[in-house]
Amino acid sequence: MIVDDFRSDTVTRPGEGMRAAMAAAEVGDAVYDDCPTTKRLEAMTAERLGKESALFFPTGTQANLAGLMAHCGRGEEYIVGQMAHTYRLEGGGAAVLGSIQPQPLPNEADGTIALDAIANAIKPNDFHFAMTRLLALENTFNGLVLPDAYLEAATGLARSRGLATHLDGARLMNAAAASNRDAAWIAGQFDTVSLCLSKGLGAPVGSILVGPKDFIEKARRIRKMLGGGMRQTGVIAAAAIYALEHNVSRLGEDHRRAAALADVLARFPELGAGPARTNMVFMAPKALDTAAFATFLRERGIAVSGRYGTLRWVTHLDVDDAAVARVAEACERFFDGKQAPAALKARA
Repeated sequence: MIVDDFRSDTVTRPGEGMRAAMAAAEVGDAVYDDCPTTKRLEAMTAERLGKESALFFPTGTQANLAGLMAHCGRGEEYIVGQMAHTYRLEGGGAAVLGSIQPQPLPNEADGTIALDAIANAIKPNDFHFAMTRLLALENTFNGLVLPDAYLEAATGLARSRGLATHLDGARLMNAAAASNRDAAWIAGQFDTVSLCLSKGLGAPVGSILVGPKDFIEKARRIRKMLGGGMRQTGVIAAAAIYALEHNVSRLGEDHRRAAALADVLARFPELGAGPARTNMVFMAPKALDTAAFATFLRERGIAVSGRYGTLRWVTHLDVDDAAVARVAEACERFFDGKQAPAALKARA
């Protein structure tokens, strides 16, 4: 049984206050655009992010895809980071469903894409090339906050070359909390932004796409085509409203706990843990069987996620200080000379 779930901030569960808001929600048919609670959520999010309009989606993947498809036509191109979620972890939807050509570029160590690389990737107006239409960035990126100056420079470069800009802001509120920036300032650097409500904000489902009114109406048609038109969404929109009203200001607690967790993991050099990145800590062990370590933790009710020999820890509203203390205890047991040697040998 999992007691402490560090796999992702998507595992959060609605608390009593959020459940009460869901139970009391006024509902209507959102496809007909007459669900009052959903309309309130959309208006609230647009206002908070400084945009004209907003549209509620069932998932962040679909919100990003609708955004890309509204920006780019068939055979056109968007510039994106090689490790960006919209390119690597959303099933290739832009290419498969939107017939949009991605132009992936290397992400730098801080999550940015080099400005020279962006400039050089923009295709000339020549019928031999796909027409470059969009620059898509991500903030936070693997927990890293993109620097303010970079956001201004990258989006300024895109605008100067006639490109639109989109932000995958799944964890935009984490970026705002960590940088002491108003989320509207970050969103204001971009034409359109997606915001996930079911990660650190704690809603059970849903993402929002914000932007100009005519753009959002175009995205509404695309959402229907993609199967994202939902009916009585007021129940889940109420959870999202509760999340925006109650769970944004507490994100600093997640960042504090991630820093405490990083300190715990750093006591054991074999784990190769790095510093906290907002609400994330990454491990890249060089002489340790990470699968064996993850199994050891899971047997003690602690779950983490990982790929390619690395592990990622994510703090969220369902992780408290006691959970971090239990991780410390589990690590001490693992390295007490009984379990660790076998894991080290397996990796050698």
